[in-house]
Amino acid sequence: MKVTFLGTGTSQGVPVIACPCPVCMSADKKDKRLRTSVFIEEQDKKIIIDTGPDFRQQMLTANIKELDAILYTHDHKDHIAGLDDVRAFNFILQRPVDVFLEERVKPAIKREFSYIFAENKYPGVPQINLNTIDDFSFEVSGIKVTPIRAFHYKLPVLGFRIRDFTYITDANYLPEEEKEKIIGSQFIVVNALRKQKHISHFSLPEAVKLINEFGPRRGFITHISHQMGLHEEVQKELPPNIRLAYDGLVLDI
Repeated sequence: MKVTFLGTGTSQGVPVIACPCPVCMSADKKDKRLRTSVFIEEQDKKIIIDTGPDFRQQMLTANIKELDAILYTHDHKDHIAGLDDVRAFNFILQRPVDVFLEERVKPAIKREFSYIFAENKYPGVPQINLNTIDDFSFEVSGIKVTPIRAFHYKLPVLGFRIRDFTYITDANYLPEEEKEKIIGSQFIVVNALRKQKHISHFSLPEAVKLINEFGPRRGFITHISHQMGLHEEVQKELPPNIRLAYDGLVLDI
């Protein structure tokens, strides 16, 4: 399985355009973060988790030409806003793209992209198949996906496990019974907005503690705001088994 980090940043805590802060002024490419998303290639199937506002740019940058399915963690705009650009894959592949999401996420998708679901569709609108998921494992083209229930403050969200890879973004709490689904994962990705405590995201110390509960081969931090600081400096503060993820990072699992 191959995992590509398309984006590891967030809209939250990002300074205004032309801000002279150290992160904005950094020449290190690892400090240039698009909105959070990962692309997974498994058994010749191509799956993306979340389509944020940078979806089109991410697909072009990574030269991704095929897409079989989209998994949605939750319905916040920075995770769904790019769905319209799935139409390019419809045109190239001549088929709809499967979308997997919770029932409670559907109203946001139908509200934001009402034209997709219109009775009389305008030519060229995105073509998708909505598939409702819950807390139980499901299959995407024969690939087992296990949802992991988490909470983004009071908002229920989903993380996902595929084989030995677990991905959790936009969360600050996991029920103990959900942690059992993570046991045995060799690669664990957890969100951390900044070093300081936050109302709806794990802080960096909290994310490190959570990852170390499971003792994976590698842990990665994603959904990083400018408040975290420079990649190179923060990385020095982390244990050897945990790294800050960065846009373009590729894992062969």
